[in-house]
Amino acid sequence: MSAFHLHLLRHGEPEAAGRMLGRTDSPATVEGIAACAARGRDLAATRRISSDLSRARACAEAIGPVTVDPRWRELDFGDWDGLAPEAIDRTALGRFWDDPDAAPPPGGERWSDLVARVAAAIAELSPEPTLVVTHGGAMRAALHILCGFDRRAVWAFALPYASLLTLEVWDGRPRAAQVSGLVTA
Repeated sequence: MSAFHLHLLRHGEPEAAGRMLGRTDSPATVEGIAACAARGRDLAATRRISSDLSRARACAEAIGPVTVDPRWRELDFGDWDGLAPEAIDRTALGRFWDDPDAAPPPGGERWSDLVARVAAAIAELSPEPTLVVTHGGAMRAALHILCGFDRRAVWAFALPYASLLTLEVWDGRPRAAQVSGLVTA
């Protein structure tokens, strides 16, 4: 049974770092783009995919030609999108972090919706070495889908800006993968 590497690269630091950035299209800093280019340049990926948000797309384009797929976007934080966490009601934010499916942001997306769209994107991948430049939430959803980690376990992974997660995905077994390497900034 053959396998392929799926490299998930979190976008570089955005100009509005520290805020709840889901659909808010904050561009990556020059330094953030350079960090991603350095991290992804030597990967043996025959296919590159990116979220459609500019903070991911610019980082992917700095590595090479890319196909854009909006299913790799970050979780939509609804009314909280673009806000600093301290500007959000602490109780509501705590409920969200405890259970993002039962207590999604007002007007926002549930965790299960993010998982569903990332699962659909993964299901369409061809078995070839692939780099996806995406967001922390989408990377956690991929860990949930491919490795079976529960929602709480995926938050145990530190995924700073420009961090790289490489999974070995076995074709024919869409829910099977092994974490073969985690490189953080």
